[in-house]
Amino acid sequence: MRYPVVAMGACALLLAAGAVSAAEESPAIPLKRVVLFNSGVGFFEHSGTVEGNAKIDMRFNVRDINDLLKSMVVQDFDNGQISTVTYGSKDPISKTLKTFAVDLTANPTMGQLLAQLRGEQVEVEAPGKTLGVILGVEVRKKKVGENEFQEVEFLNLVTDAGLRSIALEQITSIRLTNKTIDEELRKALTLLASSLSTDKKTVSLSFTGEGKRRVRVGYIQETPVWKTTYRMILGEEKPVLQGWAIVENTSEQDWSNVDLRLLSGRPISFTMDLYEPLYVPRPEVELELYASLRPQTYGQDLARREKEFAALRQADAGAVAGLGERRAIARDEALQNRAMSKAAPGAPPMLAAAAKPTMDVLDGKEKADLDRSWAGPGRVRSAAATGDVGESFEYRISAPVSLPRQQSAMLPIVDEEIQAEKVSIYNPQVHAKHPLAGLRFTNSTKLHLMQGPITVFDEGAYAGDAKIEDIPPGSQRLLSYAMDLDTEVAPQSKSQPDELLSVKIVKGTLHASRKYVRSTEYTVKNSGRKAKKILIESPLDPNWKLTKPAEPAEKTRDQYRFVVEAKPGEPTKLVVEEERTDTQYLALTNIDDGTIRFYLGAPVVSEKVKMALAEVVKRKQEIAQTVFARQQAEQRIAAIEQDQARISRNMGQLDRQSDVYKSYVKKFSDQEAEIEKLRGQISEMQAREQSLRKALDEYLIGLDLS
Repeated sequence: MRYPVVAMGACALLLAAGAVSAAEESPAIPLKRVVLFNSGVGFFEHSGTVEGNAKIDMRFNVRDINDLLKSMVVQDFDNGQISTVTYGSKDPISKTLKTFAVDLTANPTMGQLLAQLRGEQVEVEAPGKTLGVILGVEVRKKKVGENEFQEVEFLNLVTDAGLRSIALEQITSIRLTNKTIDEELRKALTLLASSLSTDKKTVSLSFTGEGKRRVRVGYIQETPVWKTTYRMILGEEKPVLQGWAIVENTSEQDWSNVDLRLLSGRPISFTMDLYEPLYVPRPEVELELYASLRPQTYGQDLARREKEFAALRQADAGAVAGLGERRAIARDEALQNRAMSKAAPGAPPMLAAAAKPTMDVLDGKEKADLDRSWAGPGRVRSAAATGDVGESFEYRISAPVSLPRQQSAMLPIVDEEIQAEKVSIYNPQVHAKHPLAGLRFTNSTKLHLMQGPITVFDEGAYAGDAKIEDIPPGSQRLLSYAMDLDTEVAPQSKSQPDELLSVKIVKGTLHASRKYVRSTEYTVKNSGRKAKKILIESPLDPNWKLTKPAEPAEKTRDQYRFVVEAKPGEPTKLVVEEERTDTQYLALTNIDDGTIRFYLGAPVVSEKVKMALAEVVKRKQEIAQTVFARQQAEQRIAAIEQDQARISRNMGQLDRQSDVYKSYVKKFSDQEAEIEKLRGQISEMQAREQSLRKALDEYLIGLDLS
């Protein structure tokens, strides 16, 4: 038994295949130029020609759409214009399918599909042609055996001859007469075909113009960082440097004879989700409802009743008309205020007018000016550059490059003789005993050498690996690739006592300058058969000054380098000496006598400073003597007060008429007299102490012996 749903599925596949084929047959713009950056992105440029109004379809991976939206540049030369750039939505395919007039989301059967088309006119062959409007799809049970029934779908049509019911299994073809619905169905099928590749999206470029024109499209995509590797070949002749660039084509298209350029630098690059639809949440404002008020009735003022009747009798027709006009105006104002209060709930009456919306109407001239403000050139020309590009440098591959998708390649970028010299580099932080075999080479090429590994071959054999940083043309660098076991270096640190250089006094503060010296002796022994040049690295401390040797052979940000010529079998010594001068600041009032005596005995201290120090010692001794005497008096008072406490306790136990009691009274009286005398002496000594300290401070402040 034939089922129409099978025929419908075949029809869908044929329609989808036709849509994809049409997309593939659209004119293409070939890829002409690729620029790879070592910041993780690449610039791809397509250029070609179009004729008349043209639509170009390009396929991209979904993950590249954001970069495409952020960076795509489209140019239509020769008086052409760029119309639109369209691309598939990020919404799920099911959500997009629901937007069509015919919903294919649930993979409908023929009956379900026709049920969606109720009210549409169709032409049916079963086998004769029938034209009618779909009334619906009916399911009936058909007896196929004694006790077996089968459900059969019937299409009910309204024809000119009346109602007609046709079994779907008898229908050979169905044609929609409504072109709009037919086009919607085909678009839905095309969308289904494109969804077979969920990680790909089609971007369509529309160009408008006349005749054949040049067009160009450029965009940024995420690409692997291109890398460089080098080989250093050493031998009897001049060293040779060979460099290769490693590139990878991870795009969705083959590179066929493209102009490939490699740029190095640090351009700022970031990603931004421009593909995801963004919706701004808005607050929901509810309409403000007011409860209706019940009508009220009020009693009249009886006292005013007679006056009102008199006023009415005297009013003429004009007065009555004027009153009616005023009432009409008042009624209009009330209606207007009530409308404004609804437009701006909660606004005061005076502010309600401000809430009234206004609309400015542009006349023809203003509208034309507004339209022209959006008009502009449809193409942008850029200038090409070679060599250094902004903050980057560029390798331009001379020959066109062909590289299939998802393939990698090594491209030669340099193969030249360079200036290089063999050296051994010693740094105790790297290895305490042996230096590293290395090279001092100059970038004598015209190229900027980007960072990367270097494999060194010496006399046709592998010698080791090294690594370099970015090297501009003409710059010199060191590299190390192996350990030099034939050379040994023994460092020995030596220290010297600090030396007092000068002493001066400024406003009571002693400035003592001292010199500190440190040195390291390096003993180098070359056990090889040839003389060697050894580079010894010593830490560079900005607080220390190099004194021996007077100048280093080289100086980096944090290292001194010294050259030692080491002959075979002969130890060679190198002494590196540094010095540092520090100044110590001491307040003379806080210096002990022992420290002052040290400076008094130092030969570098001038006689004026020594005399000043002696005067300070003398004055401090006077202060100390006064302080000592005051403390003695205070201690005597404390002892007397302690004895008086004892006497008071004893007197409490004695008879007031006894001789012992009377002797205690006399002694107590004598002690009180002594305390009064001591307190007077303490006051005098405190005043003297303050006077001496003030005199010392004034003396120190006025002391300036530089």
